[in-house]
Amino acid sequence: MRKAIKALALVSALWGAAVTPASASPPLYVHPEDRSVGTDRPEAIVVARALLTQEWPASVQQVRVDATGTHLVAGIVLSGVKFHRALDVSDFLDEAQALIVRAFAAAPLEEVDLWATVPIRVARGAIVSGDLAVPTSRTVFACSVRRADLPQLTGLLHGSADVFWDEAFAAQLRAPAADTGEDRSQTRPIRN
Repeated sequence: MRKAIKALALVSALWGAAVTPASASPPLYVHPEDRSVGTDRPEAIVVARALLTQEWPASVQQVRVDATGTHLVAGIVLSGVKFHRALDVSDFLDEAQALIVRAFAAAPLEEVDLWATVPIRVARGAIVSGDLAVPTSRTVFACSVRRADLPQLTGLLHGSADVFWDEAFAAQLRAPAADTGEDRSQTRPIRN
């Protein structure tokens, strides 16, 4: 019986290898088409496919690629709340760096802008879409990286005045979970 099971397992493995193309993409955690926008949406989908083959601690909310002539610029929006695991500043910057490097590898982009947002309270009945909309989120981290800056990316992210950090968000990432008594994997929105 054991031999029959082993033989069946071997046949299944070989059959799976035979029908799966060698260039098969890794599985996607969400549909990249649902998170892709911009004036060059097909290129945004390519970048989203490269980014969404794994679950990131800070969720990728949107990938945008805009084109003008031959210039391509990507924007990656991360969620600044409800992380999939606890993050400190170093972890957050490591994720940002990995996403930026992957985006550049996926498409002929000139620049990648990456930012994280958190929701903000909106009064009941407030207009939240259209020309008179009130903001529903705010930026807590932002950086812009040009392709030529890739060799210095670690230094840029860790020590550049051009990287924006919301002080409360950075402090929240720095605070050890044991000190706050909070589970930082479910970080609450920062209030204005």
